[in-house]
Amino acid sequence: MKYLLLLWAFSGVLRGQGHRPEEYREHALRHEGDAARGAKLFGSDQLMCAKCHSVDGSASRAGPDLQAAGDAFGRRDLVEAVLNPSATIAPGYGAIQIDTKSGQTHLGTLKQKAAEKIELMGIDGKLVSIATDEIRSQIASEVSFMPQGLHGILSKEGFTDLVDYLVSLKEPENTLEDRIGAPREIPLLEKPVTLEPFFKEPFQLPRGKAETGLSSMRQVPGDANVFLVLHQMGVIWRVAKQGEADTREIFADLKTEVFSDRGPNGLLDVCFHPDFLTNRKFYLFYQVLADGEVVSRIVEKHFSEDFKNDSKIPARVVIEIKSVAEDHSGGCLEFGTDGFLYFVMGDTGPHHDPNGHAQNTDLLLGKMMRIDVDHKDPGLEYAIPKDNPFVENPAFRPEIWAYGLRNPWRFCFDRATGDLWLADVGQDRVEEVSLIEKGGNYGWNVYEGFERFSSAYRREGESYRHPVFAYRHKFGNSITGGHVYRGDRKSSFDGIYLCGDYNSKRIFGVSAKDGVLQKVRQIGKIRQRLASFAVDEAGHHYAIGYEGMIYRLNFKDVTFE
Repeated sequence: MKYLLLLWAFSGVLRGQGHRPEEYREHALRHEGDAARGAKLFGSDQLMCAKCHSVDGSASRAGPDLQAAGDAFGRRDLVEAVLNPSATIAPGYGAIQIDTKSGQTHLGTLKQKAAEKIELMGIDGKLVSIATDEIRSQIASEVSFMPQGLHGILSKEGFTDLVDYLVSLKEPENTLEDRIGAPREIPLLEKPVTLEPFFKEPFQLPRGKAETGLSSMRQVPGDANVFLVLHQMGVIWRVAKQGEADTREIFADLKTEVFSDRGPNGLLDVCFHPDFLTNRKFYLFYQVLADGEVVSRIVEKHFSEDFKNDSKIPARVVIEIKSVAEDHSGGCLEFGTDGFLYFVMGDTGPHHDPNGHAQNTDLLLGKMMRIDVDHKDPGLEYAIPKDNPFVENPAFRPEIWAYGLRNPWRFCFDRATGDLWLADVGQDRVEEVSLIEKGGNYGWNVYEGFERFSSAYRREGESYRHPVFAYRHKFGNSITGGHVYRGDRKSSFDGIYLCGDYNSKRIFGVSAKDGVLQKVRQIGKIRQRLASFAVDEAGHHYAIGYEGMIYRLNFKDVTFE
């Protein structure tokens, strides 16, 4: 039974033998199908799609809820998801196999992980609870519950009908309460911002055990033409831009140290010390695998004296934080104007945060932290700033600056005002943008966006901060935070916060006043999945494509209106 996961995948391959995926792909992209017929196929015992996927927003099955699949993904993306389901597994929905000491084998997706038990939901929708002390082995897989080759059961016409049904799945307009910060529609600018390739050639690496891609880019301080580009697998390029050409060198190779095999883990971000030009210090945020557990690590490293290479001085581990599951690791770090290092951790899963990590103030999960990397308190590789909000409160870890976050994916400081903007990846219904304030509780998992999510970890008398902006899954389902535009003070974009969606590839501009949304527009669209944004010292903005392309946003002759 040890190889049940591989056998499950192989059974799908056998069913698809003799049916060329490219023929199905071409047919579904060139022809229209019948969504009603596709709905019957989706619910049939032949395909068993409805066994794994709910379509009503309840997220009650083993696989991702597909209520807004047609909003969040384009037709081509949905075609690829059916043809090659294991290529891009939604975070938190990878299959797990557990073998018990009594000889039983359980296969499912993780729904709960606590000290005393693990709960899996199987393809039949049934929840199985396994006592931790009964587990003999646990294997996480890159194999989707949806077998490879499933299209081979269908004719090309039937496959196209199924795709049309998935395209038709849209979030109902009445599913969310009307709020100023959660508009029903996001208008597209009459003349959108254009995205121009900044580097002509993509950054590529051979695929590892899991799909991985670019995660971040930062300009090296003091040199307008030099950038560090990060790949999730653990590779950092130093890129010198020379007109239309560029010179690329491997700055650091951490593939043997960085864990990127499962989930949204790996080398996620880099930032530079405020005194970088003097001390050459920079900081990395990535995951490692320690004793079978995923651990998020922040390390301090040095550039060489000529600022062209890693110095090879051994890294100083500043902090390590254990994950509970393997998802929602956060992954952004940045120095504030106060000289302290801010960084974020997600709740680390499972979905819905069933253990209440984000509201548990004894943990650093689901939090933003603020630490002093230039000094050390006893027993720590850093010091706690004396004005952190909970220094005197024994119920809180003193590193915490704000809490109640699910999976914060990028935050930034406004260069002009110091405002701290944060994008938080949502659960079932919305994606969020918040202005982070000292000591604030941003609600997860008591709230998702503006609406109540659960009362399991609600505390009497607790106050919760609502987001500035929350968008429905009809516009995308995985937010990527960006930066506030300050490139040209005469531009209508001055003061506009830029963000976007990883899956739908839309880019948004957000205007707020006194913490209240004033205006939001879709300002453009990227060609690849939107992994991150970057901004250089001159105020130019960049969008990083997960598949390897980096684009510069061109605001010339564009008006935010």
